[in-house]
Amino acid sequence: MKVLEKVRSQTGHEGNDVMENYFSTTVQAIKENIIHHLMSFQGRDPERSGARDVYKALAYTMRDIMVEKWISTQKTFYAKQKKRVYYLSLEFLIGRSLGNSMTNLGILDAAKKAVEELGFDMEEIRNQEEDAALGNGGLGRLAACFMDSIATLKIPAYGYGIRYEYGLFFQQLVDGYQVEGPDNWLFDGTPWEFERSLPLFNVQFFGNVTGYVDENGNYRAKWVNTKDVKARASDIMVPGYRNDHVINMRLWSAQSSRELDLTDFSKGDYIGAVESKVSSETISKVLYPPDHNYAGQELRLKQQYFFVAATFQDIMRRYKKKHDSFDQFTDRVAVQLNDTHPAIAIPELMRILLDLEGLSWEEAWHICVNTFAYTNHTLMPEALERWSVEMMGRVLPRHLQIIYEINQRFLDELAQRYPGNVRKLRDLSIIEEGPVKMVRMAHLAIIGSHSVNGVAELHSKLLKERIFPDFHEFFPGRFNSKTNGITPRRWLLDVNPELADLISGRIGFGWITDLDQLRGLESFVEDTEFRQSWQRIKFNNKKRLADYIKKTVGVTVSPDTMFDIQVKRIHEYKRQLLNALHLIYLYHRIVRGEADDMVPRTAVFAGKAAPSYWRAKLIIKLITSIADVVNNDPRVKDRLKVVFLPNYNVSQAEIIMVAADLSEQISTAGTEASGTGNMKFSLNGALTIGTLDGANIEIREEVGKENIFIFGMTAEEAEYERKNASRTPWQICRKNGEIAEIIESIGDGSFSDGNKDLFKPLVDSLMDKHDPYLLLLDLESYIDCQKRVNRAYLDQENWTRTAILNVARMGKFSTDRTIKEYAEEIWGIPVG
Repeated sequence: MKVLEKVRSQTGHEGNDVMENYFSTTVQAIKENIIHHLMSFQGRDPERSGARDVYKALAYTMRDIMVEKWISTQKTFYAKQKKRVYYLSLEFLIGRSLGNSMTNLGILDAAKKAVEELGFDMEEIRNQEEDAALGNGGLGRLAACFMDSIATLKIPAYGYGIRYEYGLFFQQLVDGYQVEGPDNWLFDGTPWEFERSLPLFNVQFFGNVTGYVDENGNYRAKWVNTKDVKARASDIMVPGYRNDHVINMRLWSAQSSRELDLTDFSKGDYIGAVESKVSSETISKVLYPPDHNYAGQELRLKQQYFFVAATFQDIMRRYKKKHDSFDQFTDRVAVQLNDTHPAIAIPELMRILLDLEGLSWEEAWHICVNTFAYTNHTLMPEALERWSVEMMGRVLPRHLQIIYEINQRFLDELAQRYPGNVRKLRDLSIIEEGPVKMVRMAHLAIIGSHSVNGVAELHSKLLKERIFPDFHEFFPGRFNSKTNGITPRRWLLDVNPELADLISGRIGFGWITDLDQLRGLESFVEDTEFRQSWQRIKFNNKKRLADYIKKTVGVTVSPDTMFDIQVKRIHEYKRQLLNALHLIYLYHRIVRGEADDMVPRTAVFAGKAAPSYWRAKLIIKLITSIADVVNNDPRVKDRLKVVFLPNYNVSQAEIIMVAADLSEQISTAGTEASGTGNMKFSLNGALTIGTLDGANIEIREEVGKENIFIFGMTAEEAEYERKNASRTPWQICRKNGEIAEIIESIGDGSFSDGNKDLFKPLVDSLMDKHDPYLLLLDLESYIDCQKRVNRAYLDQENWTRTAILNVARMGKFSTDRTIKEYAEEIWGIPVG
């Protein structure tokens, strides 16, 4: 008997009526479902439940509503036999889900009222949720924004990744130093996921490869004697904006292929049996940080293959429900590789098609290239993943064989195109020859995909001209640009409700799914009442951040000051150090009594440094040391405050972004792929100070050069200086006494209690004529640009006009636009 028929027979009601009541979004229904989940899911007395209990019950209520829509969405996919997109990402930095879910489902007001009638405050309830720690930063957050837009645009798609038990790490500041602790975001479980007992897929590692001849006389390989791990799925629902369309992210957890190794158990080695089980489950325990090049490499490779292998078994399971051959595979399946992390998917699909499905190499390779598309996210050569041939051959022996075969066939093509050009073959080979042979995963991804895209116009240009020029020449038309974006539902509608209401009250609600409609705000730039409302909202947001700063680090800051904010991963190329040098410059001016015309400023930093990246961690120590000196010097008073907020995450960003007056986007030109923080700040009315790097260039094109503060060298000029060093740091210091004073104060212990050795490595890098990040070469321009910022902020009415224009002209930077371009130009899926 079908479920609905059972419902009718047992209750005497029509099944649909019961379902409609259960999934109803009225205030009364939400209250009843919260109470139901308090009792049935959590075993709690509703009258004795606290905020944490109510949060979980409300989350389960939202999940119930979403899963009903998800089932309907899945049925539509199957009924219409649509092409499906599989977005493979090692990171999905989704943060908290409650607010975004209520917003997209269109029931935020009803849920808020229901919670209030139960005696709770919605803000308190939302703050009970742990951030889902499934990513490091920009790449993972972009993937989360993509899922929102994919659902909103009704694209048949899935996100695939790993369900990390522990996130990146929990950052504490102890005496100004970063100290890492475990980020156990799942300590109390999460109400957002559906843990699936099925499918449960087997993933192989190690072992060896044997060969045999099949019934048709073709050589086939068999991967044997492997150590296996099981992949268990958990699904997290992602609702589109008010469109009844819900997709899911499927995240894989590793578990032992057998609950306990009975061989060890039978020998009486119970501890050994348990250790073996725990070891196999380590794969999904911890998210490794970026730039962590030397620690845990084998585990990182195993993580990448683990989620790829499980994903492709799921893809094949789904595809084979409707198809007996692979003739329509590329018409039904598109796979987007989010950076090189999932690039092992290319030899994995080849292995499946060759070894398990019996296709010829030519057939399999045609399917492979037309299935995959690769997004590159970096211009830093050291961030392009490489694995040693020895490790690859040990962990994934069959895949190394396939990679060698892919490479040999590609080199044969190269040799035909460029006879006698040994350099070309060496440079483009997937295998990098050297004392330690390496597998270049970016090369594999380029060769095995039909599309390779950068994430900003400059980034894509530099990929073609500087990083991969020979590949661009060999594969004309394969490289393209898809400028990143952000979802306006999360990064304006949800995080800045007052501003969203002000905007909607003037131009309507269409901007929420068509961000270009923000252009309508330009009509209100000269509206005094509108500007006053805008200023009031910004002040309220700044007051909220000031309260958060006081609560978090104990520093009192005034919302009447300019909030100058730089929040992002701590890395030399992102140049938090340049910002710190300017703060020392301001401090010196105040101490000398030269700051009468200086706007009071609160400088806020946040971000994590990779645990092994000692220089980045030393930059954090310098910033916190500057803060200790500046914030405690009575001569400074409220003219300057410096704050470093620990444990930067999505939830913290939601408080910070909306409060910023000035957004620091100051990376060395030619190093940042795109950036998305720059977009979030601008969408919430902050003005940008930045270099012509990443998406800053396109932001300037959109908002107008008069509405952004640009300084420093271009990418071409920076590259020239690296090669020719027309000016050295020593020459700059000899000519500019103020800059020399900044460097001297760091070196003489002024910010380290007289310890001249503490920051010596930073001074040495700043004064090195081969400094790849060119900090002192850009410092003069940066200081001059900050003076322009200071003058502009003195005119608050014009500053507000400029802020409104920034928001009005951010339409391009919606992930709805980005995903539409991916869908129509790469995946072959029409939208709308």
